[in-house]
Amino acid sequence: MVPEADQSQEPGGRWAGPGEGTCLALPVARAPPPRGAHRAESGRIRGCFYPASERASEGLWALAPAATHRQLYSTLSPGQLHACLFILLSQQRPVQSSALPRSEGRARIWTEACAFIVMDTMAVSTSALVPDEFDRNVPRICGVCGDKATGFHFNAMTCEGCKGFFRRSMKRKASFTCPFNGSCTITKDNRRHCQACRLKRCVDIGMMKEFILTDEEVQRKKDLILKRKEEEAAREAQKPRLSDEQNQVIASLVEAHHKTYDDSYSDFTRFRPPVREGPVTRSASRAASLHSLSDFSSDSFSHSPESVDMKLMNFSSLLMMYQDNAASPKSSEPESPSLSMLPHLADLVSYSIQKVIGFAKMIPGFRDLTADDQIALLKSSAIEIIMLRSNQSFNLEDMSWTCGGPDFKYCVNDVTKAGHTLDLLEPLVKFQVGLKKLNMHEEEHVLLMAICLLSPDRPGVQDHARVESLQDRLSEVLQAYIRVHHPGGRLLYAKMIQKLADLRSLNEEHSKQYRSLSFQPEHSMQLTPLVLEVFGSEAS
Repeated sequence: MVPEADQSQEPGGRWAGPGEGTCLALPVARAPPPRGAHRAESGRIRGCFYPASERASEGLWALAPAATHRQLYSTLSPGQLHACLFILLSQQRPVQSSALPRSEGRARIWTEACAFIVMDTMAVSTSALVPDEFDRNVPRICGVCGDKATGFHFNAMTCEGCKGFFRRSMKRKASFTCPFNGSCTITKDNRRHCQACRLKRCVDIGMMKEFILTDEEVQRKKDLILKRKEEEAAREAQKPRLSDEQNQVIASLVEAHHKTYDDSYSDFTRFRPPVREGPVTRSASRAASLHSLSDFSSDSFSHSPESVDMKLMNFSSLLMMYQDNAASPKSSEPESPSLSMLPHLADLVSYSIQKVIGFAKMIPGFRDLTADDQIALLKSSAIEIIMLRSNQSFNLEDMSWTCGGPDFKYCVNDVTKAGHTLDLLEPLVKFQVGLKKLNMHEEEHVLLMAICLLSPDRPGVQDHARVESLQDRLSEVLQAYIRVHHPGGRLLYAKMIQKLADLRSLNEEHSKQYRSLSFQPEHSMQLTPLVLEVFGSEAS
């Protein structure tokens, strides 16, 4: 029980302490109790007496049974001392002071409170100690023998050897006698020579037997540590993980993207140059287009099956037709400058279609589809994949596509000079902004492109079940990746799929505008054969 204030209190609330000094019983307003403490009607903590803040050291020192204990407590704030003392008195560990002399009972309260102070405060926070003692650059020295210390043990900075010696001595209640005069100097080399002086040194630096755990407490601590490890292992086992097969799919798609997407945009110099203002002669444009076509035709489908090559594009015949048209006499009057960017952007789109084809070839399972289904998927999804890929070069700051130098920085106005209207460009920019704000990982980006391409509801697809199976597999991989890398992104997958729906709307509008553009011979002749084949069949 907590000793009540006796009737021999001095004026001001003082009562005689054991041996030296006095302590005050003060209202809560002067020294607030820990949260949850019960208050008496008078405003004091029921059954507890706390020293005043300005006299905390003086009051608590009065209860200290040994001066050696005060070295550490002088660095603790009164609030810490008060809180820990209250914790002690509320831990169902009452001190039977009625069986002890008044001074001895108070001293015992102090001793046990000291143990709780350091166990509850020092074990958690080192902020109460001198900062230099915890400076990582300052070597830690054992306060007993001068060896390298491993940390605070039983309330003092010691090495492992002195920690074990103190624990064994206290548990055995050993009594040592110094063969000399009791003032041996303890060092790392001679610490085994005089156990009495070594133990005395342990006590002098503040080591306390109250900090030594009993065998039951040690076992409980071990059980708690084991339980925490098991719980952590269980939580780790429950965390979602990607299978080896899923990791392989992702790795294949990322590799395919790297091989077909040049973030330096160095190939853009091969295109017909961008003309943002001024007329373009038909002859110069046609010559540049032929040169561009010869570059593109060499590797467009060099790695695809022969049947796909024949059905998708017969480049040699197209090139001959184009050359025949170029040989016929044409007027050299300047063209309308309104579509001055059409030749350049036509080359850019044609180049992008080639890269989409290369990416599709490396999608797991795509080459297993029939040639007709491969062609149908590529033709109907090419513009959507291009829009997805272009998001990597889209700049949120000025709403433009930056593809290298200033000549290859494209804004909405540039695209209008290629024949497209704001009916397409406004939702396109809105789509790019929304996609950019999803902050997708590269892995998610390539998975979304593959899912977009392998849509079983594309026009002309015959084996719907097989295409759907491939798409479902990729969708599962994407969802698994999101669960692993975006634990809180429950809606991220839904947002990505919504972007695919937005692409369908953009695709429809693009087809309308392409159809209108291709019906005008002076404009359609600026397009490359690959663009005419892919978008022309789709628009027809």
